[in-house]
Amino acid sequence: MEPALLVAISLFIIMGWLTLDIALGSRNLGSLGDIAPFAATDAPLVSIIVPACNEAETIGPALKTLLDQDYANLEIVVVNDRSTDGTGEILREMWQRYPGFIILDIHELPVGWLGKHHALHCGAVLAKGDILLFTDADIHMAPDTVARAVHRLEQAGLDHLCLIFKNKAKGWLLNSFILDAGGGLFLLFKPWLASNPRSRRFMGVGAFNMVRRRAYEQVGGHGAIKTHPIDDLMLGKIIKEAGLRQECLSGYDFVTVDWYPSTGAMIDGLMKNIFALANFNTALALAGAVGISLLTILPPWGVLFGHGLPRLFFALTVVLRLAFFSQAARHSGLSPWLAPAALVTPYVTVYTILKATFTTLKNNSISWRGSRYPLDELRRKNRSLF
Repeated sequence: MEPALLVAISLFIIMGWLTLDIALGSRNLGSLGDIAPFAATDAPLVSIIVPACNEAETIGPALKTLLDQDYANLEIVVVNDRSTDGTGEILREMWQRYPGFIILDIHELPVGWLGKHHALHCGAVLAKGDILLFTDADIHMAPDTVARAVHRLEQAGLDHLCLIFKNKAKGWLLNSFILDAGGGLFLLFKPWLASNPRSRRFMGVGAFNMVRRRAYEQVGGHGAIKTHPIDDLMLGKIIKEAGLRQECLSGYDFVTVDWYPSTGAMIDGLMKNIFALANFNTALALAGAVGISLLTILPPWGVLFGHGLPRLFFALTVVLRLAFFSQAARHSGLSPWLAPAALVTPYVTVYTILKATFTTLKNNSISWRGSRYPLDELRRKNRSLF
């Protein structure tokens, strides 16, 4: 068999297997919409903890959706983490109108902590709830989100429940990039397996991580992962490794966010996470970039310049990817006509991986929200996600 045909057939088989794996797995992912709101009179106290570092543009509307939750026993702790914009002023103005939340101001970051992790830790220490809900300062929640989540937590005897959110960003390229990134995360983490105690798969979502306090304290809380850039997934990892019960559900109709304002902003936002996914291993990061290139960039070029059977199998691989992308877009509430963007987004993904890897290596650190974290320390102190 000629090399070109072998490559084309191999890529087609791999693409088919990956597509089928995600498609079948996603069907096993439950939905928060199937859970009724918690209706018992003895509702457990839920503490929502929101870290806010320079979130003046998003904190107001997001916080209002938390204050409007239809849940009887709720406290909200907003951690103003060294903000230098108008975040603090907005919070105090809102408190005058809606005094049903707590503001915790942090002015210094202790050595050995990443900022968000420290803010979440401080919020958890202050909070009184038996159930802790960690979320972000740009997340919007439907009024019955917490009530449904608590019902599921109690009903299934869970220690940790996370929800996959719906992206409401604008722009065809940005939405396609987000969709592609989401598909990659589904492939890597298989969130539908998080509830299976026999599986090592785990999940955590920064937009909605609900944890029982006893479970949070048992695993050491954010103090156990205080230098890992991907805090939400690592929290899910240490909870699952402790043998605690975990589940991930679709929260598309309940948790939404304008994730990034532009494609450039998303690339910048991923600078601290992408290399960390590879555990700051250069060879692994480059292998990921090569794998993505072979699977998603090579086939269209094979269609353009190939011939005979290799061209046919390259074309089938492209068709598979476009069909999957179209269906994923429809499922996410986006237009299926975004599918052609699947031919563009791999270039953006590979560029982001390479930029994050070489920028981190060049600076020997990652920078986030005005703080610098040395690469040597991150490598020495952090465990791999995988």
